[in-house]
Amino acid sequence: MEVAGVAGSVKPVPVGQLTGAKAESYVWPTSMDPSTVGFDPESGILALAITAHPDFDDTPLFDENGDGDPANDGADWHSHWVVLVEDDGCGAGLKVRDVSPGQDLLPATAPYLPIALDSPGMSPILDGRTARITVPVENAEDVSFDAVTAELQVNENGEAPLLCVTGVHDIASGDLSLPGKVMAK
Repeated sequence: MEVAGVAGSVKPVPVGQLTGAKAESYVWPTSMDPSTVGFDPESGILALAITAHPDFDDTPLFDENGDGDPANDGADWHSHWVVLVEDDGCGAGLKVRDVSPGQDLLPATAPYLPIALDSPGMSPILDGRTARITVPVENAEDVSFDAVTAELQVNENGEAPLLCVTGVHDIASGDLSLPGKVMAK
């Protein structure tokens, strides 16, 4: 994804707690079914996100900053698979799907939050005006995608909808028509 400014240069101001916490994200909504990476089939829009949020760490299996503590990395740019669904209660009309762990299917690397969020440990590359990530997904030829810059926020009361898309800065296609295509090398 090519951005207008310097990729990764804008991060949220910390609020000091999970509730009300904000996240900045580079997001690629796809045409892949969420079951491709371990979520419930046909449960929403599967999107890959590169995100930063200083108030919580949702990648407990990985130590992104290399300091030996895997529980303090939320402020560093990292990757997620998320399932997006519509919700009129959210500022931009979308949220990360709320789930019930133990009832809804979640990938093995999903963190402790009750939302359709996976922390697969893929490392993003932010270089100048480019945000890039390599995604190891088999049989993905002809998958459609788009590119979006957005902000999200954890609900201030800690209840559903837990993680709302509160603002969209830009959409590459202008209309989320998913015009990009994954091609085999």
